[in-house]
Amino acid sequence: MQPVPPAQLLAALNWRYATKNFDAARRIPDDVWAALEETLVLTPSSFGLQPYRFLVVQDPAMRAKLLTHSWRQKQVVEASHYVVLAARTSMDEAAIDTFLQRTCEVRGVTRESLAGYRGMMTGMLLSAGFQPQVPHWAAHQAYIALGNLMTAAAMLGVDACPMEGLVPADYDKVLGLEGSGFGTVVACALGYRTASDKYATLPKVRFPAGELVKHI
Repeated sequence: MQPVPPAQLLAALNWRYATKNFDAARRIPDDVWAALEETLVLTPSSFGLQPYRFLVVQDPAMRAKLLTHSWRQKQVVEASHYVVLAARTSMDEAAIDTFLQRTCEVRGVTRESLAGYRGMMTGMLLSAGFQPQVPHWAAHQAYIALGNLMTAAAMLGVDACPMEGLVPADYDKVLGLEGSGFGTVVACALGYRTASDKYATLPKVRFPAGELVKHI
């Protein structure tokens, strides 16, 4: 793999911003979107368990319904692509065993060889003390995916806007997530900015690096 030059990375991150106005007529090319979906799939997660699901909402009627539960933020309906990130609301042995079976298929190992790993996961994730924390833990993993997606989008010249201004319970109803074991955490609109979006040219407001980054 050829590393990306540091200057190129920083240029992309300085270029990106939370896009407010998307060009509704401009679509993300299929090959670019396929790469961004793979970015979500390749996201690292705790234990590798991937306790999340990514719903790419393209149906206009569905997006219109979500708009009413998103503080009327027009990015929901104007962006080329709209992704809802949902996370597990609970964890059980079946979920862990499904992941272990997939591990065996991909890596060509036996279930017996993963017994210790299984014991470590069940011992922590299924413990009485951790069970109430599962939704929060899983949501944290979904946010890793969100960051991965937004950085990848910037590197590919695609605009993005993270969307926390939404009502998760209402999203769950619209998207049919109730009773699925997953719940809405956050969303992300992706596409291309309009020339009239004034926020595109505003300087980024960040504290000095010396205040945010400490070398110990």
